[in-house]
Amino acid sequence: MNHKALPLITQSDELLALTAPKPEQRDCSCTLKNATGWSSVSETDWPKQLHAVASLQDPEVYEPSFEEYHPSGTRYDSPQAPIALGFFPSNRCTVYACSQCHRYALRYTEFGGYYVDPRARLLNPLLIVQAAAPKPAKEP
Repeated sequence: MNHKALPLITQSDELLALTAPKPEQRDCSCTLKNATGWSSVSETDWPKQLHAVASLQDPEVYEPSFEEYHPSGTRYDSPQAPIALGFFPSNRCTVYACSQCHRYALRYTEFGGYYVDPRARLLNPLLIVQAAAPKPAKEP
């Protein structure tokens, strides 16, 4: 994914403005409607009606932090985990919009050992928070 081709969102209020409910929001056949926590979604299962609209990953940051933000004791996969832009995994995400229901989803790829796991989460605007991000590593 070429993040430079997409608008970069760096502030919570920008993400809230993008994801504000649209009057024409309706149900559709998105396979992501149950992805309230981070769910594995392979390329073959990715809904064709979802298209990249913005990036949360700053192209100037060489290695985004793996630090998570859970002030209320949630965990990474919790449907109630906050969405804090400077923290993992939000800081590695692309924002997608559904052309049918006009909902938004976050997507990033988990890399580990011998596997690649594309993950997605529906973007719940009520969980977007403003939090001071950890200091990012710049390219060496």
